[in-house]
Amino acid sequence: GHGSILTVTSYANRTSPVLRGKWVLENILGIPPPPPPDNVPALSESEIDVKALTMRERMVQHRANPVCAACHQVMDPVGLTMENFDAIGRWRSENADHLTIDVSGHLPGSEPFECVDGLRSALLENPDAFVGTMSEKLLTYALGRGLDYYDAPAVRTILRESASNDYRFSSMVLAIVN
Repeated sequence: GHGSILTVTSYANRTSPVLRGKWVLENILGIPPPPPPDNVPALSESEIDVKALTMRERMVQHRANPVCAACHQVMDPVGLTMENFDAIGRWRSENADHLTIDVSGHLPGSEPFECVDGLRSALLENPDAFVGTMSEKLLTYALGRGLDYYDAPAVRTILRESASNDYRFSSMVLAIVN
């Protein structure tokens, strides 16, 4: 729900459930989707299409392409839960055409939930995913280099030590220093 993240994961004139979902998957859960294949058609921006369909309906249309469907089935439900926030992070309950926004979604392997509060709750149900990703990012910063396969035991140690201390940030930092 932070305005800077919501703006960075939007276009100048509209939100992007794809960019928002991808951001959560990469930066919170540490499971980036693969890059899009070449020659993937962009979401239609024609005024007729935009006014006739909700963002959710436009995303369903985009997922009709089997090449797109595999990744978008994972990214879109996460990003659509943040549709109450417009392109610069302002709260809204309707889009520009006064259509009610459907903010239901789910994380990979989770039960369905509603809106950004449901997303937060679902993320909190598996703290190891976020703390593992955060540990990797902090360790990358501390080492001044990217991580490799041989760093995995260190990340697991940091995760175990922080779990035993209720996932406190200070325990993560101390585990990295140690």
